[in-house]
Amino acid sequence: MVETEPIVKVRRLRGCTMPLPAYQSTHAAGLDLTADLETPLTLISMGRAAIPTGLAIEIPPGFEGQVRPRSGRALADGLALVNSPGTIDADYRGEIKVLVINLGTSPLVIRRGERVAQLVIAPVARAELVEVAELSPSERGAGGFGHSGR
Repeated sequence: MVETEPIVKVRRLRGCTMPLPAYQSTHAAGLDLTADLETPLTLISMGRAAIPTGLAIEIPPGFEGQVRPRSGRALADGLALVNSPGTIDADYRGEIKVLVINLGTSPLVIRRGERVAQLVIAPVARAELVEVAELSPSERGAGGFGHSGR
């Protein structure tokens, strides 16, 4: 069952003329975010930067924006996100900036208009935390990383 599509308001900043984020195929989950840079930015190997998009958004309550890497850029260029996925809360109104890192071995140039990440709008479940003296047992128990044998 498909829920009603949330309406996300978009505001251009600093006279941004970049295209609005868009889905690149009929069933794409993410909207592509593009770099709104005045001049090309060179990231050295392991270099990090906050790439401006020139956009601010208003996400409706009950939803969040998840900023995720683009698989093609990750494979081809080593471009990854420092905090993946990044979260945009419904009450944030500042500029969307994509926190990137160059995991490749060569310098990577990012130019104006290049697609650097994708934005997924997703529902949010808010939890009520209840403090207890003990947790109910489970098959896994306290088994941590690698506990399943892989």
